[in-house]
Amino acid sequence: MGCFVVPLTAAIIVSATKKKIPAQYHVGWLLAMLWGGVAWLIPEHIYHGEVTLYPPFFTAGIKEMIPEIIRVGIPMVIATVGVWIIMLTAATFLKNKKFQPATISLMFFGAVVMVIIDKILAL
Repeated sequence: MGCFVVPLTAAIIVSATKKKIPAQYHVGWLLAMLWGGVAWLIPEHIYHGEVTLYPPFFTAGIKEMIPEIIRVGIPMVIATVGVWIIMLTAATFLKNKKFQPATISLMFFGAVVMVIIDKILAL
């Protein structure tokens, strides 16, 4: 239903504040994973009929969406940020300045993380 709302909100907030985040934190990696997950989840929800392209956009009511947003959306963002932190830690330990994953692979990886969380928690 609306589990992608939290990653979408996080992606918008991080995109708006990315210039204030030091380059050493590779915020682009996080953004690629967040936007990749959102880019996968929105069409998937449209395909399943949970989101429409016309108002009211969400087929479920707010009473059904809020619990899913809390139960699934927040863990999606936490898992994605956790993976980003692991990547930053690995890059620090590798001390390899050329370690730069391709944006498309980060987007795919973010989508995979969010789909896994969605499948685990949406049961």
